[in-house]
Amino acid sequence: MTLALIPFRADSRPRSRPGLLRRAKRLGMMALGFLIIGLGILIAPLPGPGGIPVIALGLVLLLRNSWWAKRQFIRAQHARPKWVYPFRRLMRKKPEIAPVFWQQALRAEKVVLRKRPSRQLIRVRKRARRVLRRAFR
Repeated sequence: MTLALIPFRADSRPRSRPGLLRRAKRLGMMALGFLIIGLGILIAPLPGPGGIPVIALGLVLLLRNSWWAKRQFIRAQHARPKWVYPFRRLMRKKPEIAPVFWQQALRAEKVVLRKRPSRQLIRVRKRARRVLRRAFR
């Protein structure tokens, strides 16, 4: 005759599946990402660059939590690597936010300003860059 021992637990509550909580968190973060992207689109028509950083934050949240978005991101990376690079830098575990925005500001400056600026404009640009660098330090 054998005796089968039934294991006794101090708490008699049923244990939840660990994958269920993780999946719910991921879906919540994806929903938050979509919500932030929508908010950024609503803010975009206002003066200033307010919508662009908000949309970038929403995309980063979405990319960190969605496999579908990651696949689309890889396709975009192959098609337009220069456009995708700032988002890749923001998706790192410890993102460098100030350098990414500084680099994008310099790229935008190149696009907006003409090829051969005047000497006075060069001086103004240098002065503005120094002020911005000091502000971000």
